Amino acid sequence: MDNVFGERLRALRQEKSIGQIQLAKELDVGKSIISLWEIGRCEPTLSRLVAIAQFFHVSIDYLAGLKDE
Repeated sequence: MDNVFGERLRALRQEKSIGQIQLAKELDVGKSIISLWEIGRCEPTLSRLVAIAQFFHVSIDYLAGLKDE
């Protein structure tokens, strides 16, 4: 199964040069949640997905792999 969301989240985080801990603080989640999202072990809630999209200035469709930006 593809982990498009996790791969895109990791790439966006690395492009912005921030670590998992910093992103976790920005999104008000635990660092382990960021790791789990990136490796595809769990998925964010809709409200967290919106927060991620806003933080990185991308669409939810992009994060979900429905379109390229």
